[in-house]
Amino acid sequence: MRVIFMGTPEFSVPVLRALAARHEVACVYAQPPRPAGRGKAERKSAVQVAAEDLGLPVRHPVSLKGAAEQEAFAALKADVAVVVAYGLILPQPVLDAPRLGCLNIHASLLPRWRGAAPIQRAIMAGDRETGVCIMRMEAGLDTGPVLLRQALEIGAEETAAELHDRLSVLGAGLILQVLDRLPLPAIPQPAEGVTYAAKIDKAEARVDFSRPAAEVDRLIRGLSPFPGAWVEVGGERVKLLRSRLAEGQGEPGQVLHGFTIACGTGAVEVLEAQREGKRPMPAAEVLKGLKLPDRLG
Repeated sequence: MRVIFMGTPEFSVPVLRALAARHEVACVYAQPPRPAGRGKAERKSAVQVAAEDLGLPVRHPVSLKGAAEQEAFAALKADVAVVVAYGLILPQPVLDAPRLGCLNIHASLLPRWRGAAPIQRAIMAGDRETGVCIMRMEAGLDTGPVLLRQALEIGAEETAAELHDRLSVLGAGLILQVLDRLPLPAIPQPAEGVTYAAKIDKAEARVDFSRPAAEVDRLIRGLSPFPGAWVEVGGERVKLLRSRLAEGQGEPGQVLHGFTIACGTGAVEVLEAQREGKRPMPAAEVLKGLKLPDRLG
């Protein structure tokens, strides 16, 4: 098939590579390069870097609302557009342009976790499973009918980064199945069970040890590696990147031993952390250069 691919972050890259290996990718759309790092030099998105490595043409408009951009999109005469974590709203003329429409790879079991942060929200909410849906796009936010879906279990100690990688590979495999079998019947999403995965607010990332240990553990794993749940130690912000539930009890925030911290109920053991300006390290390594107070938070 002649495919337009639309995506931006690392999550989208395995899908692009899978499509390019089997289909004709007419063009890749990605978010424009953004200032990044201490020098604020413009940095290309992961998808743009991968597309250029594959020798594919790349476009990165700041909007698709203008008639000229919509005409350029339609002129590609694609059979289908595949969209995964692109980051721009697709106006109706863009949705209507490909012969078989626009298909979105969404990292949740719709209608649960429509929106921007389905991977993080699933872990933070304590979901036992999540998955990928291939959806025919329409004007609403992740409201379109589903062509194919597959679930997977969320590991008891799995981080958002680990789940992200598994779902990305799963999505790449599913979209190839869908393209091989089009046209497929599209099943409308049920009206019941709709939840919204709001974009992660950095204000959520500070750890509150007065919460139950299960919630603290899920927050740490769900926000790892970005933006990273954090605590303040001696005026320094320390990110907590990996954790598990632990035995023990005490006053909320009390350091029981090592990097095991009492919560409102139960305790959490921090397994990996990152100090300011340093790389992520196992908790035991972090504690060689960081003295914890008797109580955090």
